[in-house]
Amino acid sequence: MQIFYAPDITSDTYTLNENESKHCIRVLRMTKGTGVRLIDGKGNLYEGIISNPDSKKCAIDITGIIKDFEKRNYCLHIAISPLKNPERFEWFIEKSVEIGVDEITPLICRNTEKQGIKTERVNNLIISAMKQSLKATKTVLNESCLFNDFLNRDFKGIRLIAHCNETFNRSKISEVYSKNENVLILIGPEGDFSNEEIDSAIEKNFIPVHLGHSRLRTETAGVAACHSIYFLNQ
Repeated sequence: MQIFYAPDITSDTYTLNENESKHCIRVLRMTKGTGVRLIDGKGNLYEGIISNPDSKKCAIDITGIIKDFEKRNYCLHIAISPLKNPERFEWFIEKSVEIGVDEITPLICRNTEKQGIKTERVNNLIISAMKQSLKATKTVLNESCLFNDFLNRDFKGIRLIAHCNETFNRSKISEVYSKNENVLILIGPEGDFSNEEIDSAIEKNFIPVHLGHSRLRTETAGVAACHSIYFLNQ
């Protein structure tokens, strides 16, 4: 059943915006009486039926709601450096949302080559991946933050920093993470974190971890970290 994004749904009827209406009626050729699903990005999944197949203002009658749809018992926050190639960063966004991540913060590190991201485009990718993977809760995209400023933020849960520097003692994620525990994971840029950044993170109670024996690209490391937490919570 097709899924549409309805962030402002408040009643037993809902009108899709023009883009979603066009996709529903002109592209998918849905008609009156067709069953659809809506997600509000706040954790709720709605069942509905098309009542007015207008390609600009498609109206849907809501027939049911599942609250806290597939809500997880843990929160995963990944702070990751933006990449020089935006397509690689967008690939990370898409795949991590499909797997399951609650928050993403672009992290500006010493070796970060490109500090900005296209926020609107990334949010659209998040919505698309959320619909594709049948997630009812929208991943939060935070504003970019400097590394040292980010370390001073409060977080309730375990803090991990994944890096490739073998001069530091590092653990497997499975050795330090417990099921259903909130977790924040830092993923560095293409040149990795500097020694000073790793030291600063350790001083703030971040635990150094590795993601296996292979040296991974930033976006691959982000997805691997996300999947590790997903797997450990199954």
